[in-house]
Amino acid sequence: MKVAVSRLGFGGAPIGNLYRETSDSDALGAVEAAWQAGVRYFDTAPHYGLGLSERRLGLGLAGRPRDEYVISTKVGRVLEPFDGSGLDDEGFAVPQAFRRVRDYSRDGVLRSLESSLERLGTDRVEIVYIHDPDDHWASAVGEAYPALEDLRSQGVVGAIGVGMNQWEMPERFVRETDIDVVMLAGRYTLLEQPSLTSFLPACVDRGVSVVACGVFNSGLLSKPVVAAGAKYNYEEAPLELVERARAIAEVCGRHGVTLPEAAIQFALGHPAVVSVVIGARTAEQMTANAAYFSASVPEDLWNELKALDLVDPEVPTP
Repeated sequence: MKVAVSRLGFGGAPIGNLYRETSDSDALGAVEAAWQAGVRYFDTAPHYGLGLSERRLGLGLAGRPRDEYVISTKVGRVLEPFDGSGLDDEGFAVPQAFRRVRDYSRDGVLRSLESSLERLGTDRVEIVYIHDPDDHWASAVGEAYPALEDLRSQGVVGAIGVGMNQWEMPERFVRETDIDVVMLAGRYTLLEQPSLTSFLPACVDRGVSVVACGVFNSGLLSKPVVAAGAKYNYEEAPLELVERARAIAEVCGRHGVTLPEAAIQFALGHPAVVSVVIGARTAEQMTANAAYFSASVPEDLWNELKALDLVDPEVPTP
């Protein structure tokens, strides 16, 4: 990928009030802590808090040397003013002042990107992802992708890609287009590796970078001790996955490593993965994430996990 990103990236969903409210001061503190930890890649999207994440990220980065960091945002959901009452019904604790309209047309891409730049308070973003086109393959590949390809050829954006919670459609993009990067949410984590057999090798073969996010599987791998009621794929984790995570955590403990430390290093271990993006809503969370990222994990840990069939034996050793 022509755009260089830091190995640890900042995920902007939590500062968009994912699940619960976060104060402006906490959100800006999280961005500041990321910067102080050496993070220079910041990801956001209009979807995150109906634009709140983009606005807060822009404020948090204001005054920083613009050439020293990379921003990615996403297209596919255009925000239109909405006079509905109540809170957003897609997981973010924000007023329903806008509604998301799925639009993967050229016009939709351009309007979405223009609005994102305004909210971010910047004249450019380095990476643009087509966001969650699960049920919109035809328009995403036939309209959104060519629009972004034009912007890339003009030098307006540095890299284009797709961001999804699945690996199958991203693999089609990798094989059938000239995208630069895939933001893969989950699907290659310490808990599960369904993308290992065909998707990740295709990325290596085609020279497509992978940004891994969701490496904690929405929360299940985020704490040293796996708690009952932990999230998996944004919902309460099934018992069998909780038990599997606890078994992995037990092996980690025998090697002096915590579960979140191993989860981050695991994702970074594949040659296709250039960065791990982790969300944070406070400075304390971001500081903890940076510490997890910096941890050293012994090779014997991976060998034991493979021997116990807790990870795929074909996983590259990080």
